[in-house]
Amino acid sequence: MKHIKIAAGLAHVSYARILDRALEADKAGADYIHSDAADMHDLKNLQLMGGPQIVAALREEITKHIECHIYTRECDYLFIEKLAAAGCTMLVLPAEHFIGAPLAYIINYCRGFGMKIGLTLGCYTPLCFVDESINDIDRLHIVTHGVDETDGKDNWGWRKSSLDLVRRARALIDEKNPRCELAIDGGLRFDNMDPMIACNPDVIILSSAIFREPDGITAGVQKCRKAIDEASAKYNLK
Repeated sequence: MKHIKIAAGLAHVSYARILDRALEADKAGADYIHSDAADMHDLKNLQLMGGPQIVAALREEITKHIECHIYTRECDYLFIEKLAAAGCTMLVLPAEHFIGAPLAYIINYCRGFGMKIGLTLGCYTPLCFVDESINDIDRLHIVTHGVDETDGKDNWGWRKSSLDLVRRARALIDEKNPRCELAIDGGLRFDNMDPMIACNPDVIILSSAIFREPDGITAGVQKCRKAIDEASAKYNLK
């Protein structure tokens, strides 16, 4: 049975207890810690979250993979250097803003610092944005939340149209770069993930499903782990 990794997303964690909360998710079985950050343009509600300072604080206690998923229009050498110094192991950038020549430099900067590099397809961004760069990245990260089963505030569902995108992304990775991870992110919970897991992802980013679980963080991780493993076995994923 395939082990699909859980990345505990910190978007719904209070800064007052962020290390404690991340540590609990870590000890409960999360494979990765996922830190979101944004600039003053994209996702303004996250503009203060997740950069080098947060990564450095997490790294004081957490030894597992810590990734930084940024929503930004710019990324320079200095930012990458700071992330690497803080202990970040993967930088994930929006494909919408890094589709041209700058991406080649960023990939090389990350490699130079020993960091992995991923690209995000945001809501409704077509797969063709990464048709060539897929050969040189370590993760294709697909944002799946959207218009279905959501209140437009905190309780997001995942959009049903993203199933086709994730299936095609799996085929693209298998054809061009099998070492690249396929990650899905947004609106996923223990009781609604089954159709998405059938698409054979490698990583699932879970935030509210873990950190807003009524029974607590440990229970949130355990419920999601059980659901993922059962679906992985059901669909004979390897």
